[in-house]
Amino acid sequence: MSRTAGLVLAAGAGTRFGGPKALARTSDGDPWVRRAVAALQQAGCAPVLVVLGAAAQEASGLVPRTARVVLAEAWAQGLSASLKAGLRALADSDEDTDAVLITLVDLPDLPVAACLRLLDGGADAGSLRQAVYDGTPGHPALLGRHHWARVQNGLHGDRGAGAYLAAAGARRVECGDLFTGADVDRPSSTPDAGP
Repeated sequence: MSRTAGLVLAAGAGTRFGGPKALARTSDGDPWVRRAVAALQQAGCAPVLVVLGAAAQEASGLVPRTARVVLAEAWAQGLSASLKAGLRALADSDEDTDAVLITLVDLPDLPVAACLRLLDGGADAGSLRQAVYDGTPGHPALLGRHHWARVQNGLHGDRGAGAYLAAAGARRVECGDLFTGADVDRPSSTPDAGP
């Protein structure tokens, strides 16, 4: 049976936000990182890994015990370092994982329905899908195991897998009817809705 892991990228310093987003909470005190883990787990992802970097020691206390923390030692190099660390941890684990569903910690209003839509029809080692919002690429993204090494080889700086997904012809999955897909870059735009 095919297994899909979940991966939450939460290692950045959040300079525009005013601090690491791994520490962010909604106005009612719910940690964003907990919400991201919950969305992935409710969609059936297992295991779920959370990549931490900036303020990792403090942020690790907010990660649910049902998820595994991965430290991105080179987190200051940008998003690429976080994604590399997460994919490497999955590839090196004993888990029999065929694919990974990836999201960002700064999508605290990500609905479970968006995750389920990306997983609709199943996932295998060749899967390659990306959520789009009114045609604009966003998260989550689904990467089958066959793509992990090639994605890692093309990562650098503060860029994720977007260029690879486009070049490799990832299937675009429209999710604009579910939520905006916009990440939160400013504290004033923190949502209160939950998965």
